[in-house]
This record gives sequence, structure tokens and C-alpha cells, in this order.
Amino acid sequence: MIRSMRALAGLVLLVLALGGCARQPPEQRLRETIAQMQAAVEQGRPKVFMAAVAGDFIGNDGLDHDGLGRLLRGQLLLNARVGARTGPLTVEMGEGATATVRFTVLLTGGDGGLLPERGRLQRVVSHWRENEGRWQLYSATWSDG
Repeated sequence: MIRSMRALAGLVLLVLALGGCARQPPEQRLRETIAQMQAAVEQGRPKVFMAAVAGDFIGNDGLDHDGLGRLLRGQLLLNARVGARTGPLTVEMGEGATATVRFTVLLTGGDGGLLPERGRLQRVVSHWRENEGRWQLYSATWSDG
């Protein structure tokens, strides 16, 4: 009886371990990357955010990877507290390892009080590619929403 309980417990642990190792679907990994980027902005961690931005990134008006990093760091310096709340993500998986994600984001900033002093709603269309299991943002456009 004890042996069969140990065997069952071992089997359950093996199944759980294998389930934990199972590769997540690409769309789920992409959604998690976006959530991590959002958290990085709110935590004031620009390096974490920029880790998911491709070196050849291009944005509005020719904004490149370095320019995006400077823009983000500047906003974090100007505002004691930055908020980024995304609306529902519309994910379109493309050919191969690419995706397009559309969403709205409410960006807020202020001195850290209870209410933000500034806010702006943006519509974002972002383009992603997966490389070695990691999603990277390579293009984005945004406009007032």
C-alpha cells in the first residue's frame, strides 16, 4: 500500500514536472512579454522594457531603438510615477514567427500622489518576431486614441 502511494505520488510529480516544462503556445508567450514590458514601465525599469525591443526597431517619425530608450527614460525622469494600462490585445499571428498586436494604452504620469497629473490614450499597432523562443518588438506606430 505504501509502495503504491509512493509510486502514485512519484507519477503525479513527474506529470507536473513535465507539464511545467511544456512549451507555451507562441501567442501566450507574446502576451506574457507584453505584460512584462507594461510592468517594467510601471516599476521604472527601462532596461527590462528595452530587452524586448529589437535593435532594428522603428517607430513613429523614424524613432529607432536608442531613441525609444531615451524617450522612455526621459518620461521616467519627468514623472515620479508612470502608469501604463493596456486595453484588450488583438493578436494576429502571422506567417512563420511573426505577429501583429493592436491595443489601446492609457499612459499616466505624475508626482506619485493618489491621482495622476497627466494622461494620454494611445492606439498602438505593434509588430513582433520570435527569435529563439523570445518575442521582440521590431516596429510600432501609435496615435492619439
